Amino acid sequence: MHPHRRGHVPPRQLAPETLSVQFQEAIKRLLESERPDPDLVSAAFRSILAGEWNPTQVAAYVVGQELRGAPGAVLASAAREMRRAMIPLPGARSGLIDTCGTGGDGSGSLNLSTGTAILLAGAGSKVAKHGNRAASSQSGSADVLERMGVPLTVPIERLPEVLDETGLVFLFAQHHHPALRHVGPARRELGVRTMFNCLGPLANPAGAEYHLLGAYADDLREKLARALLELGVRRAWVVRSEDGMDEMSPYAPTRVTEVAEGRIREFVVAPEDFGLKRSPPGAIDGGTPEENATILLDVLRGEPHPSRDAFILSAAAALVVERGLSFTDAAALAEKSLTSGAALSAFERFRDKTKSLLPASP
Repeated sequence: MHPHRRGHVPPRQLAPETLSVQFQEAIKRLLESERPDPDLVSAAFRSILAGEWNPTQVAAYVVGQELRGAPGAVLASAAREMRRAMIPLPGARSGLIDTCGTGGDGSGSLNLSTGTAILLAGAGSKVAKHGNRAASSQSGSADVLERMGVPLTVPIERLPEVLDETGLVFLFAQHHHPALRHVGPARRELGVRTMFNCLGPLANPAGAEYHLLGAYADDLREKLARALLELGVRRAWVVRSEDGMDEMSPYAPTRVTEVAEGRIREFVVAPEDFGLKRSPPGAIDGGTPEENATILLDVLRGEPHPSRDAFILSAAAALVVERGLSFTDAAALAEKSLTSGAALSAFERFRDKTKSLLPASP
């Protein structure tokens, strides 16, 4: 990542003796300190991502942070280390938006963030969609895109061509964050949501400056917003619906924590604010990756489906974040992207360009 790109905060400068830290020292200071020490958090996560701690130590430290509440400053420090260790998208770009959320809300819904990214591209946005395979759900963004014909194995150095030519690129977390292999065993052993669920959306490999970020728990909204503020994003909505979704809910009001102009504010929005009716129960119920891919393609092709307005609502929220539009103007633009065929065309260009860059078979 270019060190002077807008929205990218250079890693905190650490004294040489804090470039890494032994587990015993880190856990001792975590348990004894009244306030989190950002430098110590950075050093601990640098050690974790370098594979210097075993899975038991990683799990103990992360659980300790969870018990202490893992405030925004801790998330920001950990995210800086993830950014430091990641393989970024080559080249500096500004104005990118990401719709990656934490996942883990247990709702079993469709892949709204993936469909949202496609509608945004159809509306002319530049979208760097960060995502992964499913962890706690049936279908992650990587799973559904793969079923829609998008290959996941394009070399990272070729991905800028996809973004520059189509306005949309998928950044597969497994490829951009290889250091996370050191935390995989601990996460599997714990089997519960931890702060690692929050770090992916804070470490976009393209340095996205705008974010629509769904949070799996309501108390995470402010923490994630403060982390985004500290990390220097231009504008973001961190959302959690009143009916328990890490999305803009088409059924109920959604609580929003907004980051804009260096400040944080909270408010509540509902589908009616965007000129949309609430969806019938079950409208966005998801299933397997194959089922979710079929539904998303049907929606893009203009075929009737009860999830249609949910995709429009989510894309409208993202357009408010990116362009500062009114709620109703954003919804109109999102709907136009869908009804005009622009979103389908954007997806097909993205899919076909991505396919064209696959390495030649031996």
